[in-house]
Amino acid sequence: MSVSLEFLGGAREVTGSCILVQAGRTRFLVDCGMFQGGGESDRKNARTFPVPPPSIDFVLCTHAHIDHTGLLPRIVREGYRGPVYATAATADLLRVMLPDSGHIQEREAEWKRRRRQRAGRKDVLPLYTEADALAVIPLLSPVGYGETVTPAPGVRVSLLDAGHILGSAILRVSLPDGGREQTLVFTGDIGHRGLPIVRDPTPVERSDVVVMESTYGNRVHKKMGETIEEFVHAVTDTLDRKGGNVVIPAFAVGRTQDILYLLADLTRSGRVKNLTVYIDSPLATEATRITLQHPECFDKETREVFEWREKNPEALEVVATRGVEDSMALNSMRGGGIILAGSGMCEAGRIMHHLKHNLWRKESSVIIVGFQAQGTLGRKIVEGARRVRIFGEEINVAADVYTIGGLSAHADRDDLLAWAGGFRNPPGRVFVAHGEESVSVGFAGLLKERFGWNAEVPYPGRPIDV
Repeated sequence: MSVSLEFLGGAREVTGSCILVQAGRTRFLVDCGMFQGGGESDRKNARTFPVPPPSIDFVLCTHAHIDHTGLLPRIVREGYRGPVYATAATADLLRVMLPDSGHIQEREAEWKRRRRQRAGRKDVLPLYTEADALAVIPLLSPVGYGETVTPAPGVRVSLLDAGHILGSAILRVSLPDGGREQTLVFTGDIGHRGLPIVRDPTPVERSDVVVMESTYGNRVHKKMGETIEEFVHAVTDTLDRKGGNVVIPAFAVGRTQDILYLLADLTRSGRVKNLTVYIDSPLATEATRITLQHPECFDKETREVFEWREKNPEALEVVATRGVEDSMALNSMRGGGIILAGSGMCEAGRIMHHLKHNLWRKESSVIIVGFQAQGTLGRKIVEGARRVRIFGEEINVAADVYTIGGLSAHADRDDLLAWAGGFRNPPGRVFVAHGEESVSVGFAGLLKERFGWNAEVPYPGRPIDV
């Protein structure tokens, strides 16, 4: 049986992860992610989907982040009716993340519609609606770690812990190939070893084909000890010495919970005290609730910290905003608070309002704790822009900006190499994806040099016979 891969997104770029797999008469997707970064990304999201959605037999999801799942509502709206396989935690997260994404699409379309109407131009329709997103929910099919499912005749799929965020999975897919089985492994996003809450990535010993991410394939994160020291300094210097606010753009799923874990652990050890943390994101609040419902994903240290936090709720005050008025009230807060808000790349949502009201203040700080894709507001801040535009207004960047890479949920170069080193024999073919082009090319070369792997960087939209 012939098997081919076609990277519909996430090749020579970081977002929009989506791989079409054709195995004989069976056709399925690995992830169905949204492109992020404005401009060209918006055009990619709005283009005709590269394959007719009704022709897809099933979808496999590695994890819940929108750059891996954000176009599921669109393919369902356009006729996809098959199952969407994911871990139980991922399925729970998608039940809240996808409707939230649909709501954002509607809100942004309405904002654009008013602007275009004033300019005498045609209306713009949302990429999809909240109702489209809700239509995905009945298709979700939860799978346990280590469990094997058979989504099509002769096709076997098992999910291994990727250690990236709650419920993240490495996919191992076995396909019939003549008289033998061909095994394909899709890493999704591999986690950083030692990351709070989740366990370290599961090693894999053999596979015929590997599709491997490379987001941070060209750099090494700071050690966790250094990261914690820098984080403590950023928080205490801002709150105690300068009297400003700490603003943290945080992904609602994963990073927000990591920060809460870290603050609880620092409070438990006496490193920080008298902290008030504002979670200004209904989605992050809901994702935190879901996280606490899935202790099967936790490592040992996380269980201990969360148990302590449950017994000592007064030690760290966590305030979840309930509505727009509560969120707007934070904009007038001059100091003393830690504000966690989305989106993680500063492209939409409430974080943009908090940056507008704090970036220009020397007494405040912004702590960047996650990857910032090219073209995003977060990337401009990280790269040292002296002024940025937010809601059409030019804002001076006077606040201290900290970039704390050690809290990244993504594996760094050494983590990726350590995972690759778990193979007993080199895979037949390796495709390096989910990285900016120069990073992916460099990391593919490193895999060849270190392990002798037949590693290459695919081009989007070009089918590859494997």
